[in-house]
Amino acid sequence: MLKISELYIYPIKSLPGISVKQALVTKTGFEHDRRWMLVDKNNLFISQREAPQMTQLLAAIENNGLKITHKINGESFRVPFYPPPAGGRGARAEVVVWDDTCEAEFVSDEADAWFSKMLGMKCRLVYMPDDTRRMVDQTYAPGDVITSFSDGYPFLLIGQASLSDLNSRLAIQLPMDRFRPNIVFTGGKPFAEDLMGNFTIGGIDFQGVKLCARCPIPTINQQDGSRGKEPIKTLASYRQKNNKILFGQNLVHNGEGVIKVGDNLKVLSYNDDERFMVNIPAEKIS
Repeated sequence: MLKISELYIYPIKSLPGISVKQALVTKTGFEHDRRWMLVDKNNLFISQREAPQMTQLLAAIENNGLKITHKINGESFRVPFYPPPAGGRGARAEVVVWDDTCEAEFVSDEADAWFSKMLGMKCRLVYMPDDTRRMVDQTYAPGDVITSFSDGYPFLLIGQASLSDLNSRLAIQLPMDRFRPNIVFTGGKPFAEDLMGNFTIGGIDFQGVKLCARCPIPTINQQDGSRGKEPIKTLASYRQKNNKILFGQNLVHNGEGVIKVGDNLKVLSYNDDERFMVNIPAEKIS
C-alpha cells in the first residue's frame, strides 16, 4: 500500500521548504507554495543555483503571513499573505521564470532592503496575485493547467524507495530535502513514481506528466549552502536519458481540497510510453 509520508510547501521560490502534516490543494498547487519569488534588477528569478546562501533563510507560515528568519544571525522579517503596502496594491511588473514571463507585484521597499541585506546581493521580492495565470508546458500537460512560480508544474512527487535506492549507492546518505518535493510517499518499488499516470490522494485526482530533469540544486547542502558533486554524479550513472538526469515526477491535478500525511495513494493508470522509461525501468506497483 502506498501512503503519503511527507508534504512540503515552499512559499518563497528556492528558499528551504516547510514540512507540514496537511496541505490545501488550490488551482496553482499547494496553498502559499511558491507564490513569492526573489528577482534581480532585470526581474529575472533568483535561485540557489546562483545564490546558495538562500538556504540560510527559513520560512514559517503564520496567521497573517510569512515569517522569514536568517538561520545564522537570527534576524527576521514578516511578509503579509496579500500585499499591498498601505494605500493600495503594490506596483506590478513582468517577471521571468525560465522561459515564462508573467505579471507579479512588488511586495515592499522594506522587503527588498531586508532580503538584499541578508543575501548580500541586490534583489526584490515579488508576489503572484490571484489574477496572474501562468500556464504549464502544453507539450506535456495540455489544457487549462496553471502553476505558481514553480519551475514548471504544480507538484513534484518522489517515492521514499527512490531515495533509499540512491542512498544505497552513496558513501554519505542524503536527506529528501535535496530534491525539494511537494509530496513524498512510502511503499512500492524504487522509481515507481516514474510510471504513475492517473492516481488519487484524499479524493483529489493527480496525473504524472513529466519526469523531473534535475539541475545542480540537489548538490547543495540545504543546511549550510555548501556544494558538492553528489548526488548528480551517481544519478548520472543510472538515471540519465537524453542528457538529462531524472529523479521524481512532475504532476498536474484536477480538484481542490486537503491532503494529509497518512493518506493513501491509489494508482488508477500507468504511463507506459517511452518518455517515462529510464535506463533502469521502473516497476509497476502490484
